[in-house]
Amino acid sequence: MAEVYTGRFAPSPTGLLHAGSLVAALASWLDARTHGGQWLVRIEDVDTPRCVPGADQAILKQLAACGLKPDGPVLWQSQRGDAYAAALQRLVEKGWAYPCGCSRKEIESAQAVARHSAAVYPGTCRNGLNGKPARAWRLNVQAVQAALGLPAITHWHDSRLGDQQQNVGQDVGDFVLRRADGLWAYQLAVVVDDAAQGITDVVRGQDLADNTARQIVLQRALGLPTPQYLHTPLVLGADGEKLSKQNGALALDLSDPLAALGQAAQVLGLPTQPAPHNFLTQAQASWARLFLSRTS
Repeated sequence: MAEVYTGRFAPSPTGLLHAGSLVAALASWLDARTHGGQWLVRIEDVDTPRCVPGADQAILKQLAACGLKPDGPVLWQSQRGDAYAAALQRLVEKGWAYPCGCSRKEIESAQAVARHSAAVYPGTCRNGLNGKPARAWRLNVQAVQAALGLPAITHWHDSRLGDQQQNVGQDVGDFVLRRADGLWAYQLAVVVDDAAQGITDVVRGQDLADNTARQIVLQRALGLPTPQYLHTPLVLGADGEKLSKQNGALALDLSDPLAALGQAAQVLGLPTQPAPHNFLTQAQASWARLFLSRTS
């Protein structure tokens, strides 16, 4: 029996959706519809201090105003702590996760060059805390790769960007699974939840492409399936940087949802003519012409 396509849109409720968010939401919805699959929504509110009260419900209303309604129950990461704890415990029992006592300053001072403002972890606590109190938990990337016979360089195919690769151990290091403040790290939460929701295809913004190799290594470590990935173009601000809540991106103006959808479609390169009654149908047909014949 063929696997049922299941996609998802996973916004963080640190504010309302902006133009860049709608691009990812529309793309993931279109891909699911084009493949005759289901489209789910997951609220990624695991970073609770940054979440804005009420933003989750407001986001769902924004999506509904654009005709983007999930095909199943919405999942909130803040309710999934037990699942993340169980996953971490499995890794600890295999010897693939360890406590880390390093502060960010200590990690950054251990090397001259930082990567995306986050220094590569040098493995300081891999063989013990050396008297320091435990702060975070990290994945022992080398141990996972050695035990499972994985290559140092992780390869994957992106349906839009093509063949990709990254040496996680060298370019990232042993990445965090549980943060020093006790909150669950994005990498662990997204991998556990994608598997729990049966996600077969991940369509998200290109800024998240750099996370893919880490997530594949973690999927292998936990014995979970790897989805197909497609990373969409980004909406850039006037300064040329990615439009985001962090740089003051304005909330979507949904006084005219059709206009907002039309702008998102243009970013995706879809030759659609915004018609009030069949815009999404037209967009789906355009998406199919661009991506339906892709190979995984």
